[in-house]
Amino acid sequence: CRDKCHYCTFVTVPGRLRRDGHGMFMSPDEVLDVARRGAELGCKEALITLGDKPEDRWPEAREWLDAHGYDDTIAYVRAMAIRILEETGLLPHLNPGVMSWTDFQRLKPVAPSMGMMLETTATRLWSEPGGPHHGSPDKEPAVRLRVLEDAGRSSVPFTSGLLLGIGETLEERAESLFALRRVSRAYHSVQELIIQNFRAKPDTAMRGMPDAELDDLVATVAVARHIMGPSACLQAPPNLVDSAYERLIAAGIDDWGGVSPLTIDHVNPERPWPRIEELAERSRTAGFELRERLCVYPEFITRGEPWLDPRLLPHVRALADPETGLANPDAPVRGLPWQEPDEAFTASGRTDLHATIDTTGRTRDRRDDFDEVYGDWDALREAA
Repeated sequence: CRDKCHYCTFVTVPGRLRRDGHGMFMSPDEVLDVARRGAELGCKEALITLGDKPEDRWPEAREWLDAHGYDDTIAYVRAMAIRILEETGLLPHLNPGVMSWTDFQRLKPVAPSMGMMLETTATRLWSEPGGPHHGSPDKEPAVRLRVLEDAGRSSVPFTSGLLLGIGETLEERAESLFALRRVSRAYHSVQELIIQNFRAKPDTAMRGMPDAELDDLVATVAVARHIMGPSACLQAPPNLVDSAYERLIAAGIDDWGGVSPLTIDHVNPERPWPRIEELAERSRTAGFELRERLCVYPEFITRGEPWLDPRLLPHVRALADPETGLANPDAPVRGLPWQEPDEAFTASGRTDLHATIDTTGRTRDRRDDFDEVYGDWDALREAA
């Protein structure tokens, strides 16, 4: 990664990779081996998470990409997403860090959903020496908010959220939630918010900092539920809360996030996943049924375009319950061709619109659902 976040244990450097016998990136064979084993276990999502633009900081990363024929890391991510779709049937969810508008256009056809944590809008934690994000170009809040807006403009179902306990004040925490609400109301593209609590890790600059309090996490979930409204989807990672599941459900979460039967939580390797059966039982105790979803939320599946690229629709529909949009537990997980076949275009429908639309078609200047179909006009007015 080209960033230097003071709490990150996920990041590594080329020297350590060489010492441990690893390449700069997982090879295609390594990627597909994990994905195939996941499909055999009934998984339906391949989470691709990585550092921000490592080739900008590390010559070894640039050399690896050049040697394997990729212009940049995003191009490699795209190629692997296509192979995962075609050879395993898993749906890629992409977390490659800060993405440009062009990156979204390149990745949208190969992944039903993407994500990037906002973490905080507190600029001082990035700009002032000693701050947890100091020296990390991709952690400037304005840059990350721009990514969220570009995801909305590109109609990409997007996951974001907050990281609590890294030095922000309560007011800054609230400002971050309101910033996320503004983007969500403007574009309706924020499919889920993750409210994550900081846990100190050894061998990091912030190893001596206290963990975020559970009470703080519960309170922030509750406030997020009020701010984002009843239709928002809120997640708290279950492996970071030491079994306080009922408190989080009572505070307002409705999602436990991805829990893998195969791989560790690479971002929090010291925190093992809970058993699915335990999560289901504890959710039932709180009055809820635990259901499996896909990486893209049901409302985006039922809407189809523009949220899902036509090349992805067969892959998503193969795994989705047509009634609910949640995962179909009986669906076989198997690869499907990604590229649409070449077919001759056959015209269908009316061909006289240029002559008849104003006389026999719609006669008003606006469609009936004008007030809500394009987004939240009040939020747009506020932004303007």
